[in-house]
Amino acid sequence: MFRRIIRNDILRSRAVSLITLVFIAAAAALVSLAALLTVHLTGAIDGLMIQSKTPHFLQMNAGQPDISRLERFAKKNESVEEFQVLEFLNVEGSEIVIGTKNLAGSVQDNGFSTQSNLFDYLLSLDGSVIHPSDGELYVPIAYGRDGTAQIGDKAMIHGKQFIVKGFLRDSQMNSLLASSKRFLISEHDYNELKNFGSMEYLIEFRLKNLEDLGAFEAAYINAGLEANGPTVTYPLFKMMNAVSDGLMIAVILLVSAFVVLIAFLCIRFTLLEKMEEDAREIGVMKAIGLRTLDIKKLYLGKYAALGGAGCLIGGGISLGLSKIALKNIRQTIGDGGNKFLAISLSIIGILLIYLLILVYVSHVLRRFHKISAAQAIRFGGIEETGRRTSRLTLSNNMFLSTNVFLGIKEVFQRKRLYATMLSVVVVSAFIILVPLNLHHTISSPEFGTYMGIGRSDLIIRMQNTSNDDQMVKEAVQMLQGDKDVAQYAVLTTKRFTARTITGKEEPIKIELGDHSVFPVLYVTGKEPQIQGEIALSVLNAKELQKQVGDIVTLTDHGMETQLVVCGIYSDITNGGKTAKAIFVDDSKEALWNTICVKLSQDVSVDKKVGEYGKSLGFAKISGINGYITQTFGPTIRSVGIAVVVGMISALFMTLLITLLMIKMLLAKERYSIAVMKSLGYTSKDISVQYLARFLLILTTGVILGTVLANTLGEILAGALIASFGAASFQFVIDPISAYLVTPLLMGGTVLLAALFGSSEVKNIKISQHIKE
Repeated sequence: MFRRIIRNDILRSRAVSLITLVFIAAAAALVSLAALLTVHLTGAIDGLMIQSKTPHFLQMNAGQPDISRLERFAKKNESVEEFQVLEFLNVEGSEIVIGTKNLAGSVQDNGFSTQSNLFDYLLSLDGSVIHPSDGELYVPIAYGRDGTAQIGDKAMIHGKQFIVKGFLRDSQMNSLLASSKRFLISEHDYNELKNFGSMEYLIEFRLKNLEDLGAFEAAYINAGLEANGPTVTYPLFKMMNAVSDGLMIAVILLVSAFVVLIAFLCIRFTLLEKMEEDAREIGVMKAIGLRTLDIKKLYLGKYAALGGAGCLIGGGISLGLSKIALKNIRQTIGDGGNKFLAISLSIIGILLIYLLILVYVSHVLRRFHKISAAQAIRFGGIEETGRRTSRLTLSNNMFLSTNVFLGIKEVFQRKRLYATMLSVVVVSAFIILVPLNLHHTISSPEFGTYMGIGRSDLIIRMQNTSNDDQMVKEAVQMLQGDKDVAQYAVLTTKRFTARTITGKEEPIKIELGDHSVFPVLYVTGKEPQIQGEIALSVLNAKELQKQVGDIVTLTDHGMETQLVVCGIYSDITNGGKTAKAIFVDDSKEALWNTICVKLSQDVSVDKKVGEYGKSLGFAKISGINGYITQTFGPTIRSVGIAVVVGMISALFMTLLITLLMIKMLLAKERYSIAVMKSLGYTSKDISVQYLARFLLILTTGVILGTVLANTLGEILAGALIASFGAASFQFVIDPISAYLVTPLLMGGTVLLAALFGSSEVKNIKISQHIKE
């Protein structure tokens, strides 16, 4: 009998039950999806790095290393398990043509390698170690994802023809955050190309215990071994592989948290609306002596059934969506993750949603204790508690029409009732605006300030070579003679050694030059202005445990130099561990040189990139917009998808909640509407009053949601970006999309729902509802 009553109740209110089911399913699906993606991403990264045997320590070197000296060091150091030196043939992008596409505009350092014999393997998409035949070219998966290359394309490298045989996964250089990309060819083809590029060497170590990495890195630097290039370690490889998809998962988690909140608001709406509809029946059951606990069981049983069905459907949906969402992870990184753990966490998330639903429904049903049997039977509704305000009177209204004024007055009189609807609009605006603002921020040129790059138009990069000084002079001469150049600054990165507070010596990369021309974003302090000052990136400051005003001691062959920390800035390049200073040190070779250029007004950046690309063939030339797009392309696309999903979800939920709200209000106010009609108000007049109520709620909700998105949303996004080395994060907001398009979309959705829902006013008859 109990089951039959619940089943009949669900069938009798199909629309409300369906909407409730949809919200519960959406909440369960998103929570389950986030759990599945998190486990699969972390597992896939671990799987890729295990399969490819990623080096624990990598030192790139522009010159020929002393192999025998490196071998002696590796044998003496007890931490070393394996050691090797790989060649990386760096070829100019203009000399690489795949199909119809030329890589001249690529900001990546594109090079060619052969397969390793010991570790650091380049893998096919099925996870096997690739051994190419002559004439075959395996292309980095990043160029497959962006459409640069397709299997079967013909490729020309310095006039030598290849066939794109497939794509490769590179645990070191998969991510676009890595500045280099490796193409794989056979030994024979590699030897034929050897004379057409500049050679770099990858000095790689695998350790017996990864915990010894810090000590090993210090030992390598103290031994004075080759260090003419970037140093990258295992944790940084892992972080770079996780950034793009990890950011997408973080946005899904954020959206799912607020969808869960809206789902509970939806349950509250449906419960209150159902209690209004069943008020007479509840009053009769109380009058005949039925216990409140027994009445609550009927409603709790209904939502237990809906919650269970919704959670099961949500779990099924998450499995289907995960196949689509995991497609990118599987293509780029591979399959992986403990499937049992992924499913277990997914089930735990769904069960948690289900239990919370039961607890929340039980909490809302406590209102039964406040229902008076006599009041419910007499008026067919539940008497509202709370003091009504009388400050707004129709006689004092001078500016608004009567119907609009009555609608607004009703909202102020029943604040508690409309607070729930207001919460929905605020949360919906938040769900739309936070991913939207994050997407616009990481797509904007200003995001370069979080990458340790000042706000410039062009970036000219030169990796260290034997004639590095001459190349810098040539570039500077060209800039000095170009009337289209407004400003430029030459910045040289060199490696030093700093002493930590524990006495250990740690390598530190310092960018030397005038940092006042193109300042980055400083969290605290300012850029270095005198030779005794140094600015640290956020992660470097944390690692060295330094604040503004503290002393950093640089050591070099027994000599010490003390510098005062003048500022701490955001940087997500080079693992987020960089520093800036202006002193001169000619005793050390440059790792790389960067020239930032500001063009005169109305000068085409793309045109200048082309001009300098031809004149400065030894350098990488890129516009700041192109640099950010190529470096963060997958991340920008992932967040863009989250923007679309969040917007559609929020608008859909707002539509459904508004319809539920109107349905509940009409059920609650049948008697009041009948009285108004008897006094001469038309159905149109009453509909206008309802529209006025929801317009007030909408306007207030959008304003509060925008403020919340720009404060709490900025803090949440900043916490995520800070994990990669950026701090003091601020949204770069597109005013048109944030302050015009979003309110119009939400306004249209609410008005559409309000118009449709209030049309039921005409079906309320005076004779049926005023006779009491």
